[in-house]
Amino acid sequence: MENQKNNLIKDIGIIILSVIVGIILIKTGTIEKILEETQNLWFLDSFVAGIFFTSIFTTIPAIVALGEIAQLSDSVMLVAIFGGLGAVCGDLIIFRFMRDRFGEDILSLIRNSKNSRLRSMVRLKSFKWMTFILGALIIASPLPDELGLTMMGFSKTKTWLFIPVSFVFNFLGILVIGLIAKNLLGN
Repeated sequence: MENQKNNLIKDIGIIILSVIVGIILIKTGTIEKILEETQNLWFLDSFVAGIFFTSIFTTIPAIVALGEIAQLSDSVMLVAIFGGLGAVCGDLIIFRFMRDRFGEDILSLIRNSKNSRLRSMVRLKSFKWMTFILGALIIASPLPDELGLTMMGFSKTKTWLFIPVSFVFNFLGILVIGLIAKNLLGN
């Protein structure tokens, strides 16, 4: 139990550090500089920004980058496709770690909890489906994917199912970002 609490504290520390890194990347203009250097390679920019769209460390700068790429691109749909493919790659890396470690630490804390309702809820089949659906919705949102991936870890989602779900929901999230950037902020 003490080990799970220590792991949870480390994970929360990583999340806080990632927010700080994201803010620094935005304030220093690093994202804009990279985009300026690779202007004619929007598909590669979309793919790389998609990879960074998944992590709490880099979600905010990736959203900014994807919005800028969408404004410069002729096709928001293609930006979302390439960004979605990149996001699947980023999610797979995170999924391998988050599904097992972070999810198990939280489940262990719940199982050892004194709250019997909470312990009972985790055992329900509907809990697995609800966490799967909630995880997929979090992946689609601009929120960092780690939380959604943890939820999918609770549901013991298999990799063969995770890949298309990750693509579809990241694609939709990036498409919405691109459409907002193109229609409200851009041209």
